[in-house]
Amino acid sequence: MKFKSAKINAFRTWGLLLTMLGMGLMVLGTAGIVFWGSTGKVFAGIGLVIGLISMMASLAIYFWAGMLSTSAVQLECPECHKLTKMLGKTDRCMFCHTILTMDPAVANITADQLESQQLNH
Repeated sequence: MKFKSAKINAFRTWGLLLTMLGMGLMVLGTAGIVFWGSTGKVFAGIGLVIGLISMMASLAIYFWAGMLSTSAVQLECPECHKLTKMLGKTDRCMFCHTILTMDPAVANITADQLESQQLNH
Protein backbone atom coordinates (compact mmCIF):
# COMPACT_ATOMS: atom_id res chain seq x y z
CA MET A 1 0.00 0.00 0.00
CA LYS A 2 2.99 2.33 -0.29
CA PHE A 3 1.69 3.55 -3.66
CA LYS A 4 -1.42 5.10 -2.11
CA SER A 5 -0.97 8.63 -0.81
CA ALA A 6 -2.82 11.45 0.91
CA LYS A 7 -5.35 13.35 -1.17
CA ILE A 8 -3.42 16.64 -1.03
CA ASN A 9 -0.24 14.86 -2.17
CA ALA A 10 -2.16 13.24 -5.03
CA PHE A 11 -3.34 16.67 -6.23
CA ARG A 12 0.23 17.98 -6.05
CA THR A 13 1.48 14.97 -8.00
CA TRP A 14 -1.00 15.66 -10.81
CA GLY A 15 0.11 19.30 -10.83
CA LEU A 16 3.74 18.24 -11.14
CA LEU A 17 2.94 15.80 -13.96
CA LEU A 18 1.11 18.51 -15.88
CA THR A 19 4.05 20.87 -15.39
CA MET A 20 6.50 18.29 -16.74
CA LEU A 21 4.17 17.45 -19.64
CA GLY A 22 3.78 21.12 -20.55
CA MET A 23 7.50 21.79 -20.43
CA GLY A 24 8.22 18.66 -22.45
CA LEU A 25 5.71 19.62 -25.13
CA MET A 26 7.19 23.10 -25.37
CA VAL A 27 10.73 21.76 -25.76
CA LEU A 28 9.71 19.10 -28.29
CA GLY A 29 7.66 21.62 -30.22
CA THR A 30 10.60 24.00 -30.41
CA ALA A 31 12.85 21.11 -31.44
CA GLY A 32 10.58 20.68 -34.46
CA ILE A 33 12.13 23.85 -35.89
CA VAL A 34 15.61 22.36 -35.53
CA PHE A 35 14.67 19.06 -37.18
CA TRP A 36 12.32 20.22 -39.95
CA GLY A 37 13.28 23.84 -40.52
CA SER A 38 10.53 26.25 -41.50
CA THR A 39 7.91 23.46 -41.78
CA GLY A 40 8.56 22.65 -38.11
CA LYS A 41 7.14 26.03 -37.10
CA VAL A 42 3.64 24.53 -37.19
CA PHE A 43 4.73 21.79 -34.76
CA ALA A 44 6.44 24.40 -32.60
CA GLY A 45 3.28 26.51 -32.45
CA ILE A 46 1.09 23.53 -31.59
CA GLY A 47 3.56 22.30 -28.95
CA LEU A 48 3.86 25.73 -27.37
CA VAL A 49 0.09 26.27 -27.20
CA ILE A 50 -0.69 22.82 -25.77
CA GLY A 51 2.27 23.15 -23.37
CA LEU A 52 0.99 26.53 -22.20
CA ILE A 53 -2.49 25.09 -21.60
CA SER A 54 -0.93 22.24 -19.60
CA MET A 55 1.11 24.69 -17.52
CA MET A 56 -2.01 26.78 -16.80
CA ALA A 57 -3.88 23.63 -15.73
CA SER A 58 -0.96 22.79 -13.46
CA LEU A 59 -1.10 26.28 -11.94
CA ALA A 60 -4.84 25.86 -11.28
CA ILE A 61 -4.31 22.45 -9.63
CA TYR A 62 -1.50 23.78 -7.41
CA PHE A 63 -3.68 26.74 -6.41
CA TRP A 64 -6.62 24.43 -5.65
CA ALA A 65 -4.43 22.08 -3.58
CA GLY A 66 -3.08 25.06 -1.65
CA MET A 67 -6.56 26.32 -0.86
CA LEU A 68 -7.65 22.84 0.24
CA SER A 69 -4.53 22.56 2.39
CA THR A 70 -5.37 25.72 4.32
CA SER A 71 -8.80 24.38 5.32
CA ALA A 72 -7.76 20.76 5.97
CA VAL A 73 -8.05 19.25 9.43
CA GLN A 74 -4.68 18.78 11.12
CA LEU A 75 -4.22 15.75 13.32
CA GLU A 76 -1.50 13.52 14.72
CA CYS A 77 -1.08 10.19 12.98
CA PRO A 78 -1.51 7.30 15.45
CA GLU A 79 1.23 5.28 13.70
CA CYS A 80 4.11 7.70 13.06
CA HIS A 81 2.97 10.45 15.47
CA LYS A 82 3.62 13.19 12.90
CA LEU A 83 1.24 16.07 12.25
CA THR A 84 -0.66 15.43 9.02
CA LYS A 85 -3.61 16.97 7.17
CA MET A 86 -6.83 15.18 6.34
CA LEU A 87 -9.45 15.92 3.67
CA GLY A 88 -12.92 14.41 3.76
CA LYS A 89 -14.14 11.53 5.90
CA THR A 90 -11.14 9.30 5.24
CA ASP A 91 -7.62 10.05 4.07
CA ARG A 92 -4.10 8.72 4.42
CA CYS A 93 -1.20 9.98 6.48
CA MET A 94 1.17 12.04 4.32
CA PHE A 95 4.19 10.25 5.79
CA CYS A 96 3.38 6.59 6.60
CA HIS A 97 0.20 6.22 4.45
CA THR A 98 -1.92 4.90 7.34
CA ILE A 99 -5.65 5.16 6.65
CA LEU A 100 -7.18 7.86 8.87
CA THR A 101 -10.82 8.70 9.57
CA MET A 102 -12.87 11.01 11.74
CA ASP A 103 -16.13 9.15 11.05
CA PRO A 104 -16.97 6.67 13.85
CA ALA A 105 -19.17 4.66 11.48
CA VAL A 106 -16.20 3.91 9.22
CA ALA A 107 -13.56 3.41 11.92
CA ASN A 108 -12.66 -0.07 13.09
CA ILE A 109 -11.25 1.23 16.37
CA THR A 110 -12.51 4.13 18.50
CA ALA A 111 -10.40 6.90 20.02
CA ASP A 112 -10.96 5.45 23.52
CA GLN A 113 -9.69 2.03 22.41
CA LEU A 114 -6.67 3.65 20.77
CA GLU A 115 -5.83 5.60 23.94
CA SER A 116 -6.16 2.47 26.09
CA GLN A 117 -3.85 0.59 23.70
CA GLN A 118 -1.27 3.37 23.91
CA LEU A 119 -1.45 3.42 27.70
CA ASN A 120 -0.95 -0.35 27.89
CA HIS A 121 2.19 -0.25 25.76
